Amino acid sequence: MRIVVALGGNALLHRGERPDAEVQRSNIDRVSTALAALARDHEIVITHGNGPQIGLLAVESAADPTLRAPYPLDLLGAQTEGLIGSLLVRTLHNALPQRRVAALVTHTVVRADDPAFRRPSKFVGQVYSPELARSLARRHGWHIARDTTGWRRVVASPAPELVLETETIRDLLTAGTLVVCAGGGGVPVVADPVTGALSGAQAVIDKDLTAALLAEDLKADFLLILTDVPYVYEGYRTPDQRPVIDITPTELRGGRFPDGSMGPKTQAAAQFVERTGGLAAIGALDAAYDIVHGRSGTLVRPELPVG
Repeated sequence: MRIVVALGGNALLHRGERPDAEVQRSNIDRVSTALAALARDHEIVITHGNGPQIGLLAVESAADPTLRAPYPLDLLGAQTEGLIGSLLVRTLHNALPQRRVAALVTHTVVRADDPAFRRPSKFVGQVYSPELARSLARRHGWHIARDTTGWRRVVASPAPELVLETETIRDLLTAGTLVVCAGGGGVPVVADPVTGALSGAQAVIDKDLTAALLAEDLKADFLLILTDVPYVYEGYRTPDQRPVIDITPTELRGGRFPDGSMGPKTQAAAQFVERTGGLAAIGALDAAYDIVHGRSGTLVRPELPVG
C-alpha cells in the first residue's frame, strides 16, 4: 500500500518547548519509531510541518543587523526543509538500515492572485504575550493573531496547485526509496503565465493540503495525518467533547473545526477521499501503525453508494 504521511509541527517541537537543536533531535527519534513499522510493509512518503522552525528563522533573520532586509519566507521555508529533512533521514536510516531514505527540497506552485495573500491566516513561530506580540508587529510589520494558546505571527497561506517534483518522487518510490518531501507544504513559488519562470512567494503553504494534493497525484491508497491528539473531536475542549471514530467527507465538512489547528486537517482528508475514493485518517503520532490498521484514529471513508 502507498501511504502519504503528514507529520504535524509537534513532531519536532511540542508546544512550550525551547526550540533548541537537541530538543528537536530527541523528538525526532519518536517519529522514527512510530513510522518504522509502517515503512517495513508499505511505500511511504513523509511530509511535515515547519511552523516553529520557520518562525524561529524569521525572528533571527529580522534581528540580524548585517542584513539589508530579512530573508523572504520562501527561502526560509527551503532552509527548514533541509533542516527537518536531514533529521528525519538520519533517524529513519538508523531505524531502517536496509532501506533507502532520501529528503527532497520540494517546490509547490501557488497562484499569484490567490486571495490568501490579502488575508494572512497561517500561524508560524512561537506564542507571544500580547505586549511582545504588539511590539514585534510594529517593529517588523508582521500580522499577529490569537490562536488557542496565545498570540502568534500569521502569514499568507495560498492553496497548493502543483508539486513540481511529483514525478521525481514517483521515480524514487519505484526504486524502493522512502521519501521525505514537501516540508512545510513545499517552497511556495509562482510561475510566470507567459514564460513559466519561477519566483518565490511570501507565504507558507498548509502542509496537510499539500500532502492531500501529493497523495492524489501519486495515486496513494491512504493519507495519514498525524498530530498530537488521538482523534478528531466534536466539541473539542468542551463538556460535550467526544471522539469521531468513522466519518464521511460530507459529514466532516459539516463539522466546526478551528482554522488554525484541526480545520486544514479535516479539509485535506475530505478532499483526498472525495477525489480518489481512497482512505484518510487523522490521529496521534505514536499510534501511526494502529491507525492504518483500524485500531485508532478518525477514519475518513468514501460515501456509501445510494440505492
